[in-house]
Amino acid sequence: MYDLRILGGQVYRNGTFQQTNLYINGEIIVEISKELFDALETINVPGSLVLPALIDPHVHFHLDLGKIYSRDDFLSGSIQAAYGGVTTIIDFLDPVDNPKDLEIAYNKRMVDASNSVVDYFFHATIKNPKCNLEEFVKKMKELDIRSLKLFTTYSDSDRRTYDADIIELLKLSEQYDFLLLAHIENDDLINLDEAFTFRDLNKSRPTISETTEALKLASYVRQYGGYLYMVHLSSGYTIERLKVEYSDILNKRFFVESCPHYFNLNQTLLDREDGYLYTLAPPLRSQDEVNILKQNIDSIYAIGTDHCAFFEEDKKHVFLSEIPLGIGGIEYSFDLMYRLYKEKIVDKMSSNIFKLYGFNNRGKIEKGYLANIFVYDLMNNEIDELHGFTDYTPYRNMPRLGRVIHTLNRGKFIIKNMKFHYSKANKI
Repeated sequence: MYDLRILGGQVYRNGTFQQTNLYINGEIIVEISKELFDALETINVPGSLVLPALIDPHVHFHLDLGKIYSRDDFLSGSIQAAYGGVTTIIDFLDPVDNPKDLEIAYNKRMVDASNSVVDYFFHATIKNPKCNLEEFVKKMKELDIRSLKLFTTYSDSDRRTYDADIIELLKLSEQYDFLLLAHIENDDLINLDEAFTFRDLNKSRPTISETTEALKLASYVRQYGGYLYMVHLSSGYTIERLKVEYSDILNKRFFVESCPHYFNLNQTLLDREDGYLYTLAPPLRSQDEVNILKQNIDSIYAIGTDHCAFFEEDKKHVFLSEIPLGIGGIEYSFDLMYRLYKEKIVDKMSSNIFKLYGFNNRGKIEKGYLANIFVYDLMNNEIDELHGFTDYTPYRNMPRLGRVIHTLNRGKFIIKNMKFHYSKANKI
């Protein structure tokens, strides 16, 4: 007698869907079979997709921007995640420049995340370091932090890490087995003109600033070794150059993440009267860049949302310097990407990412794996609901091919029949 059986679904395994049944005891998938066995609870899902629950490797819940915090905290953000089939998130510690403050930032974030309903862990974040970098890395390892984010820009707020330190951190990433993340824009090509309005965002942060910096950092990886993960690649021009010039290390040592908004939105939205709602960094790009990015999906290793949501009123300003940059989207990431790529997108939102961080019991539907699963009913419909704290989404009324009906984390329902069931989650 099993605890739960999920019957008749099209189960995603090894890149394809096959009709079979899942059997779960406690937190674990214990049987996958077309045979019918008894269970205490049954979910019948004929024709629906049964998928490994997703991990979002790039979220900003309750992010401190100085004048304002991003509006979704870990409770509201994680509820949206669950409605989107996401049961694991990776958020960021506050940027710090020394090991002592790293531990303080970690403890603070643990308190922030205590009401999350999905599992979580953290990237450390470094800013213009003022310490021995090896000691910083040792403190990371002591805190069981597996990744470290740096910025190649934002010198105006002292967050930029300079090249000599980047090279040293690359060498340390190999020595200490961690992943170095980078927000990649050439700081010298960023223009923070106070007169710029939201319509000038691409003048402020042009594509060339991303492309040239990405190529430079890829050259460092090739020369010095280490493991680098480029967050939120925005332009098809950038991935094409990386593919041509660095195919030997692309997604082997230099990993590339992009986001749903760069595949589904473009910079013409900034010309609208409410264009301030579409401001983020890096910015939305031209339709030509979007098209090229779409064509290069096979060269993108992972999809993260960079979820950083605000109220419409927060963003309703003319001048860029007054607008908090960021949009939400964690609830709709699978909807948006599955519509474009069907089953090709699943591993980029699940097993690829778990493998990168060393988890061997998540991200797949296999015997012995955690029962982290979501069920996606196929139906032509539009994005219409909001389960977060904020009052708008840039994706409202966009088409999708289905919707999430059930989400299970470690064998327990967080979403059941499209209704939220509270579940206490864990740091992993």
